Amino acid sequence: MMTVRKDNIIDNYHGTKVSDPFRWLEDPHSKDSLEWSNWMGEKCKDYFSSIHTKEEDRKRLNELWNYPKYFVPKKIQRKLYYLKNNGLQNQAVLFCKDEENDHVVLDPNNLSDDGTVALTNYSFSKDGKYLAYATSTHGSDWQEIHVLDLNTNKNLTDHIQHVKFTNITWSPDSSGFFYSKFPEPGTVSPEDESNFNKVYFHTLGNNQEDDVLVHEQPENKELMFSSFLSDDERFIGLYVFLGTATENRIYIRPIDSDEPFTKLLDQADAEYSYVTNKGDIFYFKTDLQTPNGKIISVDINNPDSTKWKEIIPEQEDVMDFVIALNDKLVVGLLHDAHHQLKIYELDGTFSHDIDLPILGSLTDITKSKEDNEIFFGVTSFLSPTVVYNYNVVTKKLNIFAESELPIDTSQFETNQIFYTSKDGTKVPMFITHRKNVQLDGENPVILYGYGGFNVNMTPSFNPAILRWLEKGGIYAVAVLRGGTEYGEEWHRAGMLENKQNVFDDFIAAGEWLIENKYTRKEKLSIMGGSNGGLLVAACMVQRPDLYGAVICRVPVIDMLRYHKFTIGRYWIPEYGSADNPEHFPFLYAYSPLHNIKDGVKYPPVLIATAESDDRVVPAHAKKFAATLLEKADKQSTIVLRLEAKAGHGLGKPTSKVIEEWVDFYAFLDKELG
Repeated sequence: MMTVRKDNIIDNYHGTKVSDPFRWLEDPHSKDSLEWSNWMGEKCKDYFSSIHTKEEDRKRLNELWNYPKYFVPKKIQRKLYYLKNNGLQNQAVLFCKDEENDHVVLDPNNLSDDGTVALTNYSFSKDGKYLAYATSTHGSDWQEIHVLDLNTNKNLTDHIQHVKFTNITWSPDSSGFFYSKFPEPGTVSPEDESNFNKVYFHTLGNNQEDDVLVHEQPENKELMFSSFLSDDERFIGLYVFLGTATENRIYIRPIDSDEPFTKLLDQADAEYSYVTNKGDIFYFKTDLQTPNGKIISVDINNPDSTKWKEIIPEQEDVMDFVIALNDKLVVGLLHDAHHQLKIYELDGTFSHDIDLPILGSLTDITKSKEDNEIFFGVTSFLSPTVVYNYNVVTKKLNIFAESELPIDTSQFETNQIFYTSKDGTKVPMFITHRKNVQLDGENPVILYGYGGFNVNMTPSFNPAILRWLEKGGIYAVAVLRGGTEYGEEWHRAGMLENKQNVFDDFIAAGEWLIENKYTRKEKLSIMGGSNGGLLVAACMVQRPDLYGAVICRVPVIDMLRYHKFTIGRYWIPEYGSADNPEHFPFLYAYSPLHNIKDGVKYPPVLIATAESDDRVVPAHAKKFAATLLEKADKQSTIVLRLEAKAGHGLGKPTSKVIEEWVDFYAFLDKELG
């Protein structure tokens, strides 16, 4: 048994003294930190070495994953470009479909031996001659941009570095593109490496150091910028964000101007997203004073809010997205956490519904103005993405691509139920299981949740879950407050001082599953990642009596210090900051790290993190494990799975995803019996 170092570090938060004995684990490179991580790695290896179901699960997961996966195409100059994974490829491959055949444009699997370099973004020049694409290594948020000549299929010399969370916006003449960039590491203090975002224009053939600075706001160093081109290609626009706050700003200027941007919508009083424009009349989707969203038009020459026109008013269902296609608006609505599609005229007159073939989620949507058509993907818990093509004039719906699964999913079913949370709020939950399941309280259950950052828990397909269903398991997804499934009010009811609502919603979901005989507490497991890792950690600490096992993935755990690491400060609008005396009490009240009690027997927990995670640093998971090992009843099972060459999940290769699920199921087999 290793003697674990404890430091006498005590912070004073507005009069409350808080100890932090394992702060040394925040430095992943120190001798003590490396020794501790290696020791935990050996304990993890020992834990899994005695589980004999792993090989069978690995074999079956590889079979279930081995089907073609299609992504929604983009039509550029009458050619269709789409991503496809043949089955077990580590990364999806970019293809072009033209009149003659389908051919490979870019295969990211050739960029590394182990599949850990991923294609994270791509954008075609307006003339269809070039592809600018971004790659990430080992799951890092940091990316590089390269440019491919689509005629020669060779990379140009162009190479953009030090970018993350950027999009790539080509100029109308295809001479180059706009992108946003953070300071080069070493040119600013470490805490400012994710501040001072700037927008540049890169001209093809130039070196990055010659790129033209388009916009910066050093006086507001925490703002981030994301560029977009107007539909008529006359204007370049910027979305302006403060961290992950819902509220944003919109700046615009003529594409051929060097003048400063006009701060068109600069109050940061709501969410605004550009839809289209007709000359100087701009159309936006916004939730200003309408939590479910509406569409407005703004004359950029007279942008006073008293002059705005309402085009489509707020509805009972949430307006999730809007795209413009010539003189029509395609509106995606969320009805009880599944999508519906409606077509409107540009003046707001309703035209018709697009009847979706299944009750599910839209994965993506693209448009082709030349052909009056849209492409979109639809998925559910039991159906992988089917890609459709729809012509808004002829109203013809066709399948563009669909997969054939190596399993008959008709033996399973998904039902949506509504349960009551602690404060009386009705909360939806999707439950997927074998048909004719016996409600005898003996079924093993994975209860999954997220609950934050406007992220919607609509139906989604994961081949790993098919293995769980085959094994007789039930998969439940709770649609917690903190998302925007029911609009911005639903989001706000699960953020800042209301965060406890999210944990109450999740706890109530577990209790409902037990009361209705789907399972019993010994067979109820909970799973979540990132903000969902915070969710399951908080629920485990608050209700250790309720769960048979906990899978806590890349979690946010230390709510008093989370904003001090990498991009953690971006989340202050969602969580709050312990430096603020008004925020400290509610953060301290639920922070999983600070609510672990001495001597409590906590449910078995598998804490999964990754060495290269530069979004939620592994220190959260490590400090959680160390504190549990110190304080929890010695009979508690605490396993830390620390993955090499992996990050927060961005672009994770298929082989690593499968291995992770092999371990998850080994853990659940062992702990749920």
